Amino acid sequence: MQLKLSVTSNAPPVPSIHFSSMSMLGAFMAIGITARLSQRSGLPWLIAPFGASCVLVFGLPDSPPAQPRSVIGGHLITSLIGLLVLYFIGDAWWAQALAVGLALGGMQLTRTVHAPAGANPLLVMATHPGFGFLFAPVLSGALVIVAVAYGINNLRVRSSYPRYWV
Repeated sequence: MQLKLSVTSNAPPVPSIHFSSMSMLGAFMAIGITARLSQRSGLPWLIAPFGASCVLVFGLPDSPPAQPRSVIGGHLITSLIGLLVLYFIGDAWWAQALAVGLALGGMQLTRTVHAPAGANPLLVMATHPGFGFLFAPVLSGALVIVAVAYGINNLRVRSSYPRYWV
């Protein structure tokens, strides 16, 4: 007797091997480049939220949070908000919560919602960086991710990424 389970799901279909392979290559390249630039320059080019950014730009490249506007703008806005809260209020538990709430609102108001960037205020609170953090790693790393996404996603499907810039 053979038991056959039939499960229906509304989840999206499994992507093709080509799509997944290109996604993996893109994530590898984006993180590899930022990590290597960190090592060579002595400057921070890499932060943990960039790993999650790679999931979006390479795994869901058509989604609004994966577009350059959201990747770059989301990371910059949330980091700036984290820095402002840190320097004007401090890093108390409630300041951390306030910073994440303000960061979400800031992204919504500027149409730059990028979920991985929501971690940036907490990273700022934990590490107490200076305002140079906005340029390295935030802006420089986000630009590397977008540049690699542009190349990989357009190799995968010609003229497919980005859906929009601004």
